[in-house]
Amino acid sequence: MLVPLLNARFFNTLFIALFLLSPGFANAQSVTLANGFAHNDYRHRRPLFDAENNGYTHIEADVFLHDNKLVVAHINPYFKKNRTLENLYLAPLFEQVQANNGNVYQGHKDPVTLMIDIKTGAQKTYAALQAVLEKYRSMLSSYDDGIVTTRAVTIVLSGHKPYDAVKAAKNRLVFIDEDLRRVERDTIANVSQMASCKYSKLLKWRGNGMMSMHERQRLLNYVQLAHKNGEQVRLWASPDNKIVWKEILSCGVDLINTDKLATLRDFLVARSAQAK
Repeated sequence: MLVPLLNARFFNTLFIALFLLSPGFANAQSVTLANGFAHNDYRHRRPLFDAENNGYTHIEADVFLHDNKLVVAHINPYFKKNRTLENLYLAPLFEQVQANNGNVYQGHKDPVTLMIDIKTGAQKTYAALQAVLEKYRSMLSSYDDGIVTTRAVTIVLSGHKPYDAVKAAKNRLVFIDEDLRRVERDTIANVSQMASCKYSKLLKWRGNGMMSMHERQRLLNYVQLAHKNGEQVRLWASPDNKIVWKEILSCGVDLINTDKLATLRDFLVARSAQAK
């Protein structure tokens, strides 16, 4: 009788473990983070799911067009042909949307942003991407003849951006990540939903002492312009420390870019609790 008992315990433990690790469980349990951006998400042990377990609503994947496949990789796509955008992100997101009544996170009706950082030629990569995205049209935010319809997942393109093709399209399933430093002169309505730039291109302050009034005012001006255009502001490659996070959030920056998923989650949850 001992063997059957051990087997029963083993399968019960296995079932519980699988349940706890499932995407549906993660979505049901996570506190969603409006200000968290999972930078290079695909480099985590479980792409997409680790970010979701920590409540991220903005997730980034670098994409290469390789052998007619959209391969997710940081530098070298040649040995990662099965790690496609569809396998790692689009298909799992679609399953979650189907299971959660049209939302990625159960009970969270705001869209999740999937940023696709294009690493290969803009036009050819975008053409391949369009074909794949069409399969998931029902869950994707869209622009159709001047009207933006928000759905469960919003696709934002960065990197080698097909700006002219996106701007000219009357119907599309993507939006553009604009250069924050060009928001005053380049913004076209309904093309861009995010404005980003490298932290060091805008600020030299690393969290030591006080941010200078000059840098603070510069950041505030860019944030104001982007918000006027309906864009979220993101500074990438920013120092991963709480002093910097607190200060740039106070200046109106919308998205904190990080590889430290749990650390930023804890910071944002604590900050939200203090504000109540």
